[in-house]
Amino acid sequence: MTPEEAQAAELKAEMIEQARLLFAGRVEFIKSAPALKFLPDPDVPEIAFAGRSNVGKSSLLNALTGRKSIARTSVTPGRTQELNYFEVGDPTRLRLVDMPGYGFAKAPPKVTEIWRRLVRDFLRGRVVLKRTLLLIDSRHGVKPVDEDMMQMLDEAGVGYRLVLTKADKIKASELEQVTIETIAAARKRTAAYPEILVTSSEKKMGIEELRAAVLQDALG
Repeated sequence: MTPEEAQAAELKAEMIEQARLLFAGRVEFIKSAPALKFLPDPDVPEIAFAGRSNVGKSSLLNALTGRKSIARTSVTPGRTQELNYFEVGDPTRLRLVDMPGYGFAKAPPKVTEIWRRLVRDFLRGRVVLKRTLLLIDSRHGVKPVDEDMMQMLDEAGVGYRLVLTKADKIKASELEQVTIETIAAARKRTAAYPEILVTSSEKKMGIEELRAAVLQDALG
């Protein structure tokens, strides 16, 4: 290992420990915002979580924060149609924003349009939004609805990371292939971060790295 690599590894380990300590402390749900006028004051950094319905967003938020049910999991995908806010730290260091899931087949066109307007306006107008984490189901890879969301993020000029979920649900060879394909999809996008995070909420795979990335993005 070169001195540069050793220094990078040391910094990564330090960030992982800082993030562990932060999320071991106060993490609290504060409000749901059905419209922009209900958002909290833009006084701390925010990290948003986006993803297709049933991608495992609530489970990942629970794993990230080390809580069992801070984010509601539902047997009916697409139920959450508001921006759900969680504060981290005491005093508050950052906020997590659980964005409404997309791609729900049973939603009426009117509901879908309300979703698009809320998300689009939030992405374009929220000055404290530091990064969006776009969750992709490892079993399916990047779908057309994910491409639509990536396009919306590109147009809003919001930097985002692609995060593979449910990595424990497929074979290692399949996971390697979907990771390669997801990296390729990210490289075609103007606002996508080149590094892909691979996670499993059930097996706690990649959760330490995800916490560190959230803290790093918030500080940046």
